[in-house]
Amino acid sequence: MTSSDPINEPVVIIGAGPAGLACAAALRAKGIASVVFEKENHIASVWRHHYDRLHLHTHRLFSGLPGLAMPGSYPKYPSRLQVIEYLESYAKFHDIEPRLDCEVTSVTHADGWRVDTAKGTIHASHVVVATGIASNPNRPSWPGMEQFGGEILHSSAYKNPDGFHNKRVLVVGFGNSGGEIAIDLADQGVQTSLSVRGAVNVVPRDILGLPILAITIAQKYIPYKIADLLNGPILRLVVGDIEKLGLRKASKGPMAQVVEDGKIPLLDIGTLDRIRRGLVSIKPGIRQIGEKNVMFEDGSEDTFDAIVLATGFNPDLRHLVPNEARFLDADGVPTFSGPQSGGKGLYFCSFVASPTGQLRQIGIEAKQIAKAIAVERNAP
Repeated sequence: MTSSDPINEPVVIIGAGPAGLACAAALRAKGIASVVFEKENHIASVWRHHYDRLHLHTHRLFSGLPGLAMPGSYPKYPSRLQVIEYLESYAKFHDIEPRLDCEVTSVTHADGWRVDTAKGTIHASHVVVATGIASNPNRPSWPGMEQFGGEILHSSAYKNPDGFHNKRVLVVGFGNSGGEIAIDLADQGVQTSLSVRGAVNVVPRDILGLPILAITIAQKYIPYKIADLLNGPILRLVVGDIEKLGLRKASKGPMAQVVEDGKIPLLDIGTLDRIRRGLVSIKPGIRQIGEKNVMFEDGSEDTFDAIVLATGFNPDLRHLVPNEARFLDADGVPTFSGPQSGGKGLYFCSFVASPTGQLRQIGIEAKQIAKAIAVERNAP
């Protein structure tokens, strides 16, 4: 693109995952052209790298993106492969053709936006960063970690229990990935432990057959602390006393944890059952790692053959938008997500954890961003 007229320049979208595709579709519905760049050679790259067992933890009825619902033939909680299939059909349905294998290296503001890629430069009227919150694995370190004789891998590299049989595996982290990977290993007879450092919240995926997400959506206009008070008794009844299982209950409720800390509570799909049955043991946070053993914060230690780091992701964007640090926090994570742009046409999509489901939130933000860009482009 060589035109200096912002109206004739496209909107650049970085990332061809759910957020990038949803933004492209929402913009298309407004009659606005966009160019989607994807550093991998296929769309939905993060979903392709997830572990085999993964299913959506949110009901398909609340997980479709703008303009195309998930197929009614899918189960309530679609599999990883079904999500990939849906995203491929979504791109085709909306006639979205991302520029694949083309990484965006930097975005700078200069009479509009200059977007440098591995294959050249393009000028854009607006830029939407839709690389998502799972683009950069967070790998913590502990003293002695380098001398560990077994395998240490991040959950993004874990696929299935193959190769872990007859081994003792420590899964670090009590988020949804850690909880499901522990199930995956334990169900195949692998000796599995979960290292849980802090206090946690656990909510059931369904209550009396009703998705917990539907309840959360119904309560979205209720102040989150009041929602926690209302839901507390039934959650205690359904989930039970997790402290009897060696877990520490968080002092704040699940909704407060999401809103105030940006942390999604464990949506239990069977992790607590495996703990109760003795198939998964609970360990404290890690203090130090030896050649074969792990020392924990309570002074205990145990031996392991492999460690899986289900420690989340850190979407640091400082390298991508080096001159826009005011839009990022100290770790390089956007301080806002959705229709706010900072007045310069730079948007971020899906960088805030949502209690009502990330795919649903992506759809909401994509529509909001498209509306905001349409207003800006039509302004005198």
